[in-house]
Amino acid sequence: MEKKKEMVISVLKGLAIAYEIYEHPPAPTIEEAKKHWKFIEATHCKNIFFRNHKGNRHYLVIIEHTANLAIHDLEKRLRQGKLSFASPERMQKYLGISPGSVSPFGLINDKDNHVHIFLDENLKTASKISFHPNINTYSVIIAFKDFIRYLDWTGNSYEFLQLYD
Repeated sequence: MEKKKEMVISVLKGLAIAYEIYEHPPAPTIEEAKKHWKFIEATHCKNIFFRNHKGNRHYLVIIEHTANLAIHDLEKRLRQGKLSFASPERMQKYLGISPGSVSPFGLINDKDNHVHIFLDENLKTASKISFHPNINTYSVIIAFKDFIRYLDWTGNSYEFLQLYD
């Protein structure tokens, strides 16, 4: 598991992205993670991995951790039918992660750029943003502008949408 974190740190260093890292007990849910974030100044995110009804398209949705996703609105916009949570097997196949550790840093493992990312428009106002480094016993904080640089480096497609009210 530590190898996953080290891979993320290696990529950040390779991209000359400054980061802060915090170790904490396992935090597989937002409720658990909030206990460990209270002294970390950053916009903390909820990351949700979906598949379309055919199972041939996958989406990573990133929103601020207290927001509620308007999933039916997203389904209507995508015109991909009903979205469902991706299985642990799909998480492993496309992002190299397990449930409770969903993170955009998993895109390091998406060599074919299969996953499309939706970021909530409201995140553009964040100065710093935090994610698990593919293991839920750490939180990594980077500048939002550096996060966009990281996304560009992955080669995965992404777009900003108004994902909640």
